[in-house]
Amino acid sequence: QIKLLEDELGFQIFVREGRNLTRITPAGQQVIERALKILQEAQSIRHLSTELRDEGKGSLSIGTTHTQARYVLPDVIREFRARYPQVHLNLHQGTSEQIAEMVASDRIDCAIATGSEALFSDLTLLPCYRWYRTVIVPRKHPLANGARLSFKALAAYPLITYTFSFTGPSSLHQAFARAALTPNIAITARDADVIQTYVRLGLGVGIVAHMAVDERDPDLIAVDASHLFAAHTTWIGFRRGTLLRKYMYEFAQLLAPHLERRLVERAHRATSAEEVAQLFADIALPQR
Repeated sequence: QIKLLEDELGFQIFVREGRNLTRITPAGQQVIERALKILQEAQSIRHLSTELRDEGKGSLSIGTTHTQARYVLPDVIREFRARYPQVHLNLHQGTSEQIAEMVASDRIDCAIATGSEALFSDLTLLPCYRWYRTVIVPRKHPLANGARLSFKALAAYPLITYTFSFTGPSSLHQAFARAALTPNIAITARDADVIQTYVRLGLGVGIVAHMAVDERDPDLIAVDASHLFAAHTTWIGFRRGTLLRKYMYEFAQLLAPHLERRLVERAHRATSAEEVAQLFADIALPQR
């Protein structure tokens, strides 16, 4: 069938070695990009048909990080399920790179992540809230003495924190570099619960999202580090050009109340990230 299509088009889509397809030709890449747009439009038409028939039924596949899935989404999903009991939710967890792969393979309808905007050029990214890193230590640790935390103090201990992105230097390394210091990263993990477990074992000082801290924890204490590390912005992203169903708009607003449908529609029609940023320029994002 591929050969028939190539004969019809008058050029090769794939380079062949014997009977094997080895790579895509430049012309073939253009064909595939246009075909993906056609498939996307077809999916939008199917969504529209479903929306017009029954807006209370459907499915929503979400790609997100463990931190958002564990500490932010439970309340959002509980309320969403109360409103849309016949919408099936699929929650896929991964790193930013893995979520980007889910987007590329069309496995998810939306992504919720922090940073790594360069990986998601096909999505309209809507800022939801800001959060800071917090240091966690056992209650009898020297850093729990109430003194203002410094990079020098942190650099004296092995650190346990999140797995870093592979797209470049992490913001944590950059923050230490500005203080002319190098962090001693002992252990990295995707899961804040895992990080806290190893901190309890005395294997190092933990650095996690503040939302992951349980103030009632009998073993660990949180030490403010908001003056050391810049705030992060978590966003929700939808693929540009796709039809958003009513329940998708409502999910976004449950996640971030300022994401009213009219604002999301304007952002979704925007043609550049700069245009989207301008829409949110005067909105003070909540902090978690």
